[in-house]
Amino acid sequence: MLCVDRGQSIYPHSDIHMLDLPNNEPLVPGIPLPDEDRAALRHAGPDHDHTRRFVIEAARLMASLHCHDVLIMDICGLSDITDYVLIGSGTSQRQIRSVGQDIESLAKQSDMPRFGREADDDTSWVVLDFVDCVVHLFEPAARAHYDLEMMWGEAPRVDWQP
Repeated sequence: MLCVDRGQSIYPHSDIHMLDLPNNEPLVPGIPLPDEDRAALRHAGPDHDHTRRFVIEAARLMASLHCHDVLIMDICGLSDITDYVLIGSGTSQRQIRSVGQDIESLAKQSDMPRFGREADDDTSWVVLDFVDCVVHLFEPAARAHYDLEMMWGEAPRVDWQP
């Protein structure tokens, strides 16, 4: 997957090779370049309100499954790739893997197409890409390392708690 660094990142990948674009803009780990499949899903996918309801429900599910520091960032207008980033911390690899599977089940029930799923070898980080929202599950050390909250610091937070 080729990614371009536009000062934003939703995928903390480490296995992408450095390349150069013709205009000397480096390709580095960061935002995946939209391809035809993603673009088609982005335009044909659920509406903004449907996505917002899903991401709030997913945040509540994460909290009910004992994830902590759950937050939703609204990055509409800040990113061409997605509208929401949902982040939560788990306490073990097993919990992170299980919560990821439960969110995927919720997405199927909610008619949210999954575009991709990535995890590191140790399962200290899982990302679920639903096109209009991206879900990150981290162990605390991995979350501190990638620090997506700082990266998307200007993004408004979405109140998801009842």
